[in-house]
Formats: sequence, structure tokens, C-alpha cells
Amino acid sequence: MWRNCWILFAALLGAGLFSSCGSQVKANTRIAYDYRPGKTAVLRGGKAYAPPGAPIEVKRAIAAANSIVGMPYKWGGGHAVLNDTGYDCSGAASYVLRNAGLMQGQMPSRGFLNYGERGQGKWITVYARNGHVFLTIAG
Repeated sequence: MWRNCWILFAALLGAGLFSSCGSQVKANTRIAYDYRPGKTAVLRGGKAYAPPGAPIEVKRAIAAANSIVGMPYKWGGGHAVLNDTGYDCSGAASYVLRNAGLMQGQMPSRGFLNYGERGQGKWITVYARNGHVFLTIAG
């Protein structure tokens, strides 16, 4: 089951910098992959590649996400130890955003309810509800 969650997480990561740097949307919002040349990351060989003109924060976020894809789910992972052996949803989101330079430290999923601006981001969108969080980066 968790393997499928990580595959979905990887696809979502590869598949919106927030309004300018970040945005958040309720997790029950429907998500659709809409490829747009120059705006959407490309998935190839299990890795996401940022569009050439993407901001450096987006490229860093995708590189960070690629570095943890395939790691096991670990309850509380990424919270007590920043570079952990596994991550939960908020630990993974924190890891990616921290490595992109868009946040300091880490936070639990409910902390993301107030992160960034409301609505879909231009490059990165945080989807949060009490108990779960995930990101889309570059589409």
C-alpha cells in the first residue's frame, strides 16, 4: 500500500513556486495532470525533470523530491531527523520545501493548513487537510 502512495507522490511531484512562492489548497480538491510545454515537469525513468525555464526553487524542489522517491513510509519520518531513512507525508513535504529554500525546519500536516497563500500556486501547490499533506510541483 505505501509503495503505491510513494508512486502516487512521485507522480504528483512530477506532475504547481506558490503564487509567487507558495500556495495551499484543501486536500479534497480534484487534481488533474495538464501538460503544458515549458510549464510542466516531465516524468522519465521514474524521475521528474523541471521545465528549463522554471525558477531555481522549483528545480530544487524537484531534485529534493527525486532524492526521496522510493524511500519507505515512516511514521514521524523527517521530523526528528531532517535527513531520515523514511518519511511520512508532512516529513516529505517539509523535506522538499526546505531543500527548495521555501521553509525552515519541518511541520506536521496540520501546520500546512496555514502555509503560503490560498489557492493554486503558479509552480508549487500544497494540498493540506488535518492529517494529510502533499504537493504538486510544475503541474
